[in-house]
Amino acid sequence: MVPFLLSSPFKDTSVPTVLMALSIMLLVGFLLTRLTKPLKLPNVTAYIFAGIILGPLAQLILGGKPLFPDELRKGMEFITDLALAFIAFGVVRYFKFDILKKSGPKILIITLFESLMAVAFSFGAMMLMNLIPGVKMDWELAILLAAIASATAPASTMMTIRQTGAKGDFVNTILQVVSLDNAIALILFSVAMAIITGKESGSINFMQLAKPILLNLALIVAGYLMGLLLYWVTPPKRTKDNRLIIAVAFMLGFSGVASLLDISPLLGVMAMGMAYTNIAPDESLFRQIDAFSPPILTIFFVLSGMRLQLHMLASIGVVGVVYFIVRIIGKYTGATLGSIVARSTENNKKYLGLALIPQAGVSLGLAALGSRILMGYGHNDYADMLTTIIVAAGVLYEIFGPPAAKYSLSITKSYTTEKTVEMIGPKPSEIPVSAEPKEVPVEESIAEIKAETK
Repeated sequence: MVPFLLSSPFKDTSVPTVLMALSIMLLVGFLLTRLTKPLKLPNVTAYIFAGIILGPLAQLILGGKPLFPDELRKGMEFITDLALAFIAFGVVRYFKFDILKKSGPKILIITLFESLMAVAFSFGAMMLMNLIPGVKMDWELAILLAAIASATAPASTMMTIRQTGAKGDFVNTILQVVSLDNAIALILFSVAMAIITGKESGSINFMQLAKPILLNLALIVAGYLMGLLLYWVTPPKRTKDNRLIIAVAFMLGFSGVASLLDISPLLGVMAMGMAYTNIAPDESLFRQIDAFSPPILTIFFVLSGMRLQLHMLASIGVVGVVYFIVRIIGKYTGATLGSIVARSTENNKKYLGLALIPQAGVSLGLAALGSRILMGYGHNDYADMLTTIIVAAGVLYEIFGPPAAKYSLSITKSYTTEKTVEMIGPKPSEIPVSAEPKEVPVEESIAEIKAETK
């Protein structure tokens, strides 16, 4: 068995090979969560480490031969787009217009400050890296890193909020800011890509910069309309299975059309989710997607970890550490100044920035998209550097981010007693002993069976 593994059995892209590879990725990701759970680290950290083990570490053990060949990994790239669609749809789950109306322009002001200051601090620090002997930082890589710096990981923040049972104005502010700043990150990333494309084509003009913004605005409108249509075609009378099928079909179809037009579908899918969440009577569809998407998201994060280039860690060590620290400073400073300008609460001024530290998910997806573009222009070294910096920093953010977010929730008294909230359903011990099974008339059972077949 050992010689079989050491010889790298994944030598082609046949169906059996792909299925075995996916199975191993899921199992290793799951097993590592057993190690990270006692440390109270998010599952995302375990999945990224699983990718590092199966990717660069396995390649080291196999004497420079990758366990999963490039052709096999490239064949799984569609999973990245699929996972990003789920992330984008779910990130606006708590972007409620009624809550936004209560806060007025405050949320927008805070988000703009914390996003743009993270961008400015990161870009400035990256360009200053050129002053260090032996370090070369091209502005193309710097501008992509800066754009990605504005993004915040919604999954880690949400996990911390759910685990503590936190609620209140401070929590509402966090949810609104996280949703909005990821939208801003996508727009900034699109502008950054337009600048790079213009530079590679030999000229940069106003239309080249305006075009991605206009396209993304059009995509937002189209996505919002698709969200309204999704609500219309998934009425409560439809079965849960059929509602999930239609929703996934909408997300995949929309993402596919956007990709054909060379536009990132993320903003459009976010708009779709925003439209749906503001008119749907409950969150049952989001809960279904939460239950359906974990295997896909696991593979996505494992693939992200596999992109880490261990041989580059030494050369980009200083750059990575500076990026990690400077982004935190930018986020915290921006959130504080934004809260002061918006005349927000003292809690927001002092502690909101701590809840915005985690960065994975959207950032890893943007890094994957950016590396594709850079490789398309022949900048393979920059593509590897971008991925390695974001993945390595993402691991650190996922280690230090959740405790910082938890501290901000605790110090603001957003929760009093920590409670563990399970992903799906209550624990058996939490079901009341007195709960008696309810007898259901035969006629009602038959009616339910008929409804499920519609």
